[in-house]
Amino acid sequence: MNNAEYTDGSGPFEARYLAFLETVTNLRPSLHRYCSRMTGSVLDGEDVVQDALFEAHNRCIDFLRRRGVRVEAETAALSPDSVEPAEPAVLGLGRAIEHLVTSLPPKERACVLLKDVFDYTLEEIAELVESTVGGVKAALNRGRSKLAASPSPVKLPRTANPELTQVLQLYVERFNRRDWNGLRELIAADARLRVADAFAGKLVDSPYFGNYERFPMPWKLAVGEVDGEPVVIILQRGPDTWTPYSTVRLHVTENHIDRIVDYVHCPWVILAAASVSVAARS
Repeated sequence: MNNAEYTDGSGPFEARYLAFLETVTNLRPSLHRYCSRMTGSVLDGEDVVQDALFEAHNRCIDFLRRRGVRVEAETAALSPDSVEPAEPAVLGLGRAIEHLVTSLPPKERACVLLKDVFDYTLEEIAELVESTVGGVKAALNRGRSKLAASPSPVKLPRTANPELTQVLQLYVERFNRRDWNGLRELIAADARLRVADAFAGKLVDSPYFGNYERFPMPWKLAVGEVDGEPVVIILQRGPDTWTPYSTVRLHVTENHIDRIVDYVHCPWVILAAASVSVAARS
């Protein structure tokens, strides 16, 4: 199994992956803070966390399949008391998470992820990556050295994108009216959807709009910015006013949306932002 099974069109995430996410719930805000600090973006930071969690989970599933104990392990993982979340290892976590997916070879990436993020023992890692303890140590040394030498990300100034601004406004207006047919006119036929912690695949294969109609809290959308990036803001109704709850990223090509990334299940993302603004017209 590889990450593509989850990220490139598999639809709703399977129960075993959702159970895995439950075991690391207490780690998520901390992991996100580290990643956001290093990437310079609370949204990019959450994307990196998502990819890192896929990587760790899929490595474990591959290992269980090879060892022939998948059924027993998954049954144990679904038990509420079977796994206690550990505190994340602090040393080097932020830099490792930031560059894991893009800058390390697979073995080094897996070793750094399993050791520095999930605090596996060297012996456990050696089994997972089919290596020796000495091989794991060498991979850790190489990976950590590369990460330490990597330059810090440079945050480039954003330029105004009139096309995106117009589509964001139309998207919000039609979404708030529950005008699903009008909304689909804005979206490319092969548009991709990623709902963090829930779904990855084609928008047409998802229950996305229907899920919002059934959302348990009062909500509406607004055009806004998160740390200077134009986005859709999900607002929830408080005692006296509407307050930002989460956010949605839209990618637009030739006046049509070809990718949606929704962070509605990750409210810590917007809480970690340095600035959140809602356009007056929304």
